[in-house]
Amino acid sequence: MDDNNIYTGGGIVPPASDNTYIPKHEKAPEPQPEQPAPASQPNRPRRPVYDSFMYEPIGFDEYDRISAAEIKAEEELREKKLRTARERAILVLFFLMVLLALTVCIAGITIDLIRSKDHMKAIGSTNVVLYQNSKPEGANDLENFVDENGRYTTEGAAAAVKESIVEIYTYSDPFRSTLKGTGSGVVLTADGYIVTNAHVLLADGYHDIHTYDNKVYNAKIVGRDAKTDIAVIKVNNAELCPAVLGDSDEVIVGEKVIAVGNPAGLSNTVTDGIVSATGRKIRSDSTGFEMNCIQTNAAISPGNSGGALVNMYGQVIGITSSKYVSSSYEGLGFAITINDAKPIIEELISNGFIGGRFRIGITLVDMSTESKIATIEEKLGFPIPEDFEGVYIDAVDPNCDIAKTDLKAGDFITAINGKSIKTYDDLYDTISASYGAGDTVPATCAHVTKDGDISYYNIEFKLMPDTSGDF
Repeated sequence: MDDNNIYTGGGIVPPASDNTYIPKHEKAPEPQPEQPAPASQPNRPRRPVYDSFMYEPIGFDEYDRISAAEIKAEEELREKKLRTARERAILVLFFLMVLLALTVCIAGITIDLIRSKDHMKAIGSTNVVLYQNSKPEGANDLENFVDENGRYTTEGAAAAVKESIVEIYTYSDPFRSTLKGTGSGVVLTADGYIVTNAHVLLADGYHDIHTYDNKVYNAKIVGRDAKTDIAVIKVNNAELCPAVLGDSDEVIVGEKVIAVGNPAGLSNTVTDGIVSATGRKIRSDSTGFEMNCIQTNAAISPGNSGGALVNMYGQVIGITSSKYVSSSYEGLGFAITINDAKPIIEELISNGFIGGRFRIGITLVDMSTESKIATIEEKLGFPIPEDFEGVYIDAVDPNCDIAKTDLKAGDFITAINGKSIKTYDDLYDTISASYGAGDTVPATCAHVTKDGDISYYNIEFKLMPDTSGDF
């Protein structure tokens, strides 16, 4: 008896082998074919399976040997897919919201356009009432702008003087085809005498005046004095409204004034201000002559030249002149005081010129400023010697007596009757203090070379009477 055969009473039990004993009444299970590993993972172990008879797990040991890295890779892949899906969902939601917003905007604009048409129709059909009132009856009457002392308001002063201010047009030909400039004038008498500035007129020009009521008259020059910038013209066959002249000595600082003129051709322009100062000695920028002026902050422009500075009693207290206006600062205007202008006006009306005026017959450049000294040196072509003083002679009038002397253009006058001079004022004041038209004046002159040599010589010349008004 083979030791491997065990008797069981019912038969012989065959030795253990790979074939399991199956009772006759049971059907042997069919063998399960092995599942091949995926081609992409040839070394991956099969998942564990359970035996159908003993229910024993088979393959767990090998499955447990899967690396943690492979599991982590699978988890990261799942997370990536999940994240991608989430991002796509957010992007789709964003575009849906933008689309919704655009739809709402377009719908809103369309509705507003429809409603605006209806609204405009409603406005067009609405009666709009604009309220406008007139001033009380008589509010513009002149008597309402003056108090019991005869003092006007600004409106009253302007109304009181406006008829006495004219606009002057200057032409270079009798046909009035070439306009040379415009200015202002103040009516002095009802029969047509008018005061203005000399620089407004042309000595050989043609002049018209335009009155406040748009009438036009031809005017003739009665007399002009370029030195003081005062002139008088006259119109015939006209009935004008004369201005009332005041007393400029009564003017006080701070009192209200108005300036009336025609700046830039704008007729009867009124500007207001106060008297900033009195007794200002101001030089004309064209002649250098000094006049007594009233300073004001009322705007005075070139077209105001020859116009009026008026106090609150409607009285003309000054003749405005752009030649006495500061070009460097705002709010500095000047008017020739009427008390200084009055004797000049009266003499121009009586004689047509200012008596006692003389002519030397020279055109000069003095040494009063650094810029003038630079001009002299430019004309000479070399520097002026140090400590040298005098007035440079730019030209000599051949019609005057001084042309008969040794004085020539390019030389200097250094002294009058032994008194040194270096400015125009020195020359004029020294001569006018002792001499008049027709008198003979001694002078010291000098010729300067580029080497710095100075040659002095003496001359005598006769002063020529000046009735031209051209100074």
